[in-house]
Amino acid sequence: MPFFIIAGAVNGAIAVALGAFGAHALADKLSAHYLDIWEKAVHYQMFHAAALLVVGILMSPALFGPSNALTWAGWLFLAGIIIFAGSLYALSLSGIGVLGAITPIGGVAFIAGWIMLIVAAVKFGR
Repeated sequence: MPFFIIAGAVNGAIAVALGAFGAHALADKLSAHYLDIWEKAVHYQMFHAAALLVVGILMSPALFGPSNALTWAGWLFLAGIIIFAGSLYALSLSGIGVLGAITPIGGVAFIAGWIMLIVAAVKFGR
């Protein structure tokens, strides 16, 4: 089953829905500061939904095929979406500032995911 393609598509759909929700339902309920935070979460979720799609496509036997590095990249991107974007969504809605302290953990997961994608490409190129 192409798990990371499905996860990417689901996260892409969720990002579009949350972006529209922010623009329409939250526009007059959140301050400009919290609306900006919401939009940042939407953008990072969408970027990494696309990254999940790329990972899933690269895992195709016609391309890189299954690899530990790609599997790690996919899981790290997914964890990053949940932790990074999730904490920003929660911060925007609640105003609880300490939630912002969780966000960098998701950012580290994103960076590690990109590094694992590089590792996969280097291994494939050998």
